[in-house]
Amino acid sequence: MTSQTTIDTTGPGDGTPGAPSDGAPAKGLRGHPWFTLFTVAVGVMMVALDGTIVAIANPAIGEDLGASLSELQWITNAYFLALAVCLITAGKLGDRFGHRQTFLIGVVGFAAASGAIGLSDSIALVVTFRVLQGLFGALLMPAALGLLRATFPAEKLNMAIGIWGMVIGASTAGGPILGGVLVEHVNWQSVFFINVPVGVLAVALGVWILLDHRARNAPRSFDLLGIALLSAAMFCLVWALIKAPEWGWGDGKTWGFIAASLIGFLLFAFWETKVKEPLIPLALFRSVPLSAGVVLMVLMAIAFMGGLFFVTFYLQNVHGMSPIDAGLHLLPLTGMMIVGSPLAGVMITKVGPRIPLAVGMAFTALAMYGMSTLETDTGSAVMSLWFALLGLGLAPVMVGATEVIVGNAPLELSGVAGGLQQAAMQIGGSLGTAVLGAVMASKVDNDLEGNWAKAGLPPLTPEQAGQASEAVQVGVAPVAKGTPPEIAVKITDVAHDTFISGMSLASLVAAGVAAVAVLVAFLTKRGENAEAGAGVGHI
Repeated sequence: MTSQTTIDTTGPGDGTPGAPSDGAPAKGLRGHPWFTLFTVAVGVMMVALDGTIVAIANPAIGEDLGASLSELQWITNAYFLALAVCLITAGKLGDRFGHRQTFLIGVVGFAAASGAIGLSDSIALVVTFRVLQGLFGALLMPAALGLLRATFPAEKLNMAIGIWGMVIGASTAGGPILGGVLVEHVNWQSVFFINVPVGVLAVALGVWILLDHRARNAPRSFDLLGIALLSAAMFCLVWALIKAPEWGWGDGKTWGFIAASLIGFLLFAFWETKVKEPLIPLALFRSVPLSAGVVLMVLMAIAFMGGLFFVTFYLQNVHGMSPIDAGLHLLPLTGMMIVGSPLAGVMITKVGPRIPLAVGMAFTALAMYGMSTLETDTGSAVMSLWFALLGLGLAPVMVGATEVIVGNAPLELSGVAGGLQQAAMQIGGSLGTAVLGAVMASKVDNDLEGNWAKAGLPPLTPEQAGQASEAVQVGVAPVAKGTPPEIAVKITDVAHDTFISGMSLASLVAAGVAAVAVLVAFLTKRGENAEAGAGVGHI
């Protein structure tokens, strides 16, 4: 696949090629690659942190605003739904109007929505502004990758993406720790207010440092019908994944939305072959490495996010840790991602992405297998070993798969490629949580009644069994008030043992997914179009 490699930094200024968007000549720190990386990292950190920090605040929000469990779930679901549905379209906006402008608008909107949530006095307002957070986050994330893609030459791009991945990993894993500190020592509003000064810093740096690079053949029109079809298809898919645990995988509504999603994707693909400037040129997927990178990102997210989803319940509900302690126990994972991501960037630059990606997914598979061996009394040292191995495996995959997707796309489609990368990760994470959650639920439903009877506990009514199963699926012992201590101990043992059996099976499934991803990794190769970013000064 060939690419237009000429970069046009022309904006609404004098139209001189090589000038920044304001018409002034590029000089000083404006457009400097490493300062550009620092600037986009500040904005990306804000979004990545928000993905996990809010979960810690949910109980306090529920108590303060009188919200039900289903309403609290929508604090997360509304954000994720808006983010996942809009990522690719937002990437196209960056390709059309410039990634600098799109990034700055995303930062301003995300910070403003965060501040509005902190000032909200009802759960309805919180959910509404979470939707806005998702929309502006969708603008910000692909634009950040587009800026890196256009700013860094080929030999430096992997290192830049490595540091970018390090920031995302550290922010995601550090969210529960920071959230626990803020909720415990300040209030739940501070979890959102913290984004305001971070956003102000990102905007100030962006106005000062970022330079808008655009390909001369960047899109000049919008595929409105394509946007509508893709958004509808993505909405139906994500909605089905979100609601499947509630509706059940055998329910007609679940499969109805999945079928609607498939029809939407097929109609979108057909329309994209007819329109002059498609939202996603299907020729993009003729690149086997790019397609493999998208699939790899989905599989990685299924194994990582789906498997790790139960680890937080294991640490807090089985081991009885506080959110802060649980976050601290995940530091080996965070630490290995922080150290491993830049090193992975260097390695991928030297030997290409294929071997590092395959080895990374093999380590991920081994780590998930190790997590399947965890017991109720497993010590911190053993847990840390598997968490560290998981971080070591994820680092090259985050870096390599991102470079494969973005680097194999033409410069004029770098925003769309960034949206594909982020959408793949979001859908993979949702799919992993839904599918592995179904595995957990099935295992608990199958084992709980037998384990309950073996412990000599009184039989449960169907309604009680259903409530007990829901509690056990997140590691909570269904001990009613006033239960004698000796009975409570038995119930707790049964609940935790049953949860462990479910987590073990879910982890083995995640390990299998990671093993399949090892094979997909061998279809990748270095970005064919990464040289489009070359020729930028200040390196």
